[in-house]
Amino acid sequence: MSGDVVIRADGLGKAYMISHGAGGNERYVALRDVLAGAARGAMRRIRDPARGVSLSGGASTEEFWALKDVNFEVRRGEVVGVIGRNGAGKSTLLKVLSRITEPTRGRVEIRGRLASLLEVGTGFHPELTGRENIFLNGAILGMTRAEIRRKFDEIVAFAEVEKFLDTPVKRYSSGMYVRLAFAVAAHLEPEILVVDEVLSVGDAEFQKKCLGKMQDVAGQGRTVLFVSHNIGAVNALCSKCMLLHSGRKRIFGDVRSATEAYLTAAIEHGYSVEFSKQDASSGNSAVAVRGARIRHESGQVSGCVAIGEGVWIEIDYDILQSNPLPRLNLHLIAEDGVHAFASFENTATPRRIGRFSARMWIPPNFLNAMRYHISIYFTSVRPAHLHFALKDVLTLQVVDDIDAIARQGYEGSFPGVLRPVMEWTVDAR
Repeated sequence: MSGDVVIRADGLGKAYMISHGAGGNERYVALRDVLAGAARGAMRRIRDPARGVSLSGGASTEEFWALKDVNFEVRRGEVVGVIGRNGAGKSTLLKVLSRITEPTRGRVEIRGRLASLLEVGTGFHPELTGRENIFLNGAILGMTRAEIRRKFDEIVAFAEVEKFLDTPVKRYSSGMYVRLAFAVAAHLEPEILVVDEVLSVGDAEFQKKCLGKMQDVAGQGRTVLFVSHNIGAVNALCSKCMLLHSGRKRIFGDVRSATEAYLTAAIEHGYSVEFSKQDASSGNSAVAVRGARIRHESGQVSGCVAIGEGVWIEIDYDILQSNPLPRLNLHLIAEDGVHAFASFENTATPRRIGRFSARMWIPPNFLNAMRYHISIYFTSVRPAHLHFALKDVLTLQVVDDIDAIARQGYEGSFPGVLRPVMEWTVDAR
């Protein structure tokens, strides 16, 4: 690599094998079934090489490429945003770069020490205290004990966990987890800092603090790779941007070109989505999203609504574990990255393992005229825990009506992400 290139990917690809069952019901498979199925699959491949490998009965596997033929170079001091819809390959790319998983084909060259923050609480032991986990996580990230001691006070102050430093982290909220994890990773002073979309777990003030820290890291001549659905943050922070689509690099270079292409595609395809049981990106062992859509008050499925019209957000999901119970949360983030609001299902009905359908009503004259991205979270309380998140799974476009009664003849633009019609009283004095 040339002197200022710190990351080079050449023909990078990562494939996974997805198993497809013969029917809707999964069953126990003994070792003898697997061996027998493999033998049958070998005979089928001899007769028909294009067919999948049979595992048991009618089950087969399919090769799925999470990344394919990805090429790029990142230079020292660049802040590179990585964007794309859910399942585009963003997290897989970062895991390959972080050496968590090996590429199926191609190669990656990295020059310098790399620190990554990919999942909330990665490298933390739930039974250990915050203090103990700082040393544990620092060691995992490559810090010496002397280096951790030297940075300890700075890490604690940045994470704002002084009062809970000697509390086991299993009692931390998701926000406390991510604050501490980011503080350790950022203060390692790596040549390359890799950050996945975990900052959304923290509050707005801490997100701003983290973005400022990443700007400081870049200002010191170090490199940052930043996966985010916060397009406002990507535009403000990044000097380059990579847009991934279905595992392939669509754009790498100008930030505005990449983010505009992403937003345009989101409007065209982001008002309804369905997931199959085989789609690992739609859930985990606790909960799985089966479908989500935006439904106009007239009943039509549509991603575009006028300010004076209401809209339903519908989510179909399966609860796979009842303890701790996952609870559905919806977050609306405006196109400039501002968090408009978050709302969670407030039903008191006891839950069981099974399939559910939830609807959230957004009333007329509530949102301002702009584009909103809708993310789905499943959390538990007591203890607080983030089970799973689908970022930017839906896109809602609210359009203005110049003749709307709420305008009262005003023809200019309104600031803010909300535009409710408020009740006023005026008394003569």
